[in-house]
Amino acid sequence: MATEHGRKWDRCLADTAVKTATGLGAGIVFSLIFFKRRTWPVSFGSGLGLGMGYANCQNDFKLPYLTHGRLVKDQQ
Repeated sequence: MATEHGRKWDRCLADTAVKTATGLGAGIVFSLIFFKRRTWPVSFGSGLGLGMGYANCQNDFKLPYLTHGRLVKDQQ
């Protein structure tokens, strides 16, 4: 059980980092091309990525028996 919890944390942190970096990159691109180098698209993009990563982590930890799309039954 502890190893699965560690795997969930690893997936959670990696997913959040990827989504935040992608949002940051998209914000920079939109800021440079469309919004005359304003900073709010960068903040908005990185916040959106962080929020999506947090929501995915929350969902992953709320469903304790779902592992990679497979339902694991209790063995009693």
